[in-house]
Amino acid sequence: MPTNGRKVAVVTGASRGIGAALVDAYRELGHAVVATSRSIPPSEDAGLLAVPGDLADPATAERLVAAAVDRFGRIDTLINNAGLFIAKPFTDYTAEDYAAITGVNLTGFFRLTQLAVGQMLDQGGGHIVTLTTSLVDNADARIPSVLASLTKGGLQSATKSLAVEYATRGIRVNAVSPSAVRTPMHPPEAYDALAALQPVRRIGEISDIVDAVRYLENAPFVTGEILHVDGGASAGH
Repeated sequence: MPTNGRKVAVVTGASRGIGAALVDAYRELGHAVVATSRSIPPSEDAGLLAVPGDLADPATAERLVAAAVDRFGRIDTLINNAGLFIAKPFTDYTAEDYAAITGVNLTGFFRLTQLAVGQMLDQGGGHIVTLTTSLVDNADARIPSVLASLTKGGLQSATKSLAVEYATRGIRVNAVSPSAVRTPMHPPEAYDALAALQPVRRIGEISDIVDAVRYLENAPFVTGEILHVDGGASAGH
């Protein structure tokens, strides 16, 4: 625990959608929050530090962790929410698509998580949650998205690997695996079609994902878990 009684969360992809809601949720829990995205505006909340940057550049991770420690003294939770999703037939992906998606989904995750784990080890523990996708576990020909499976599947495997590696050192590592969620990532005119793809015939709400992350935050015996919040999509179609 921090000496002043306040924990600190770092949230990526924090300017809109799930990320912005997670920032609000952690502030409601009493955490100080360090929030980042490419275009995040400054904050007037003394408990919220906004750090703009592109996670595909490892220097952003360096600045983010340094800012968190300089401002608040520690990092208790890292939420790897930032991610890119481009659904295309496999042969239509371009080199630019590949670089963009792997840059954020893999490079951004790797360096930031590495630095956060180092800080957590110094302070005696912490918690990491990464957002993935249910397409990793149940591919759907109606949503061709091999780069999502390539990158987010790697993150799910990394979640389990890190959970086991640090299980005796006070660091828990989990993931939340959503299907389609009502966020700015999807245009409103696509919601009905996306709902029809889900076994429960609706898309997820941002609150569904926030509730899952809050559960993991308060589940000290849970680590290495891939928590599916996907209306049954991972079970099959």
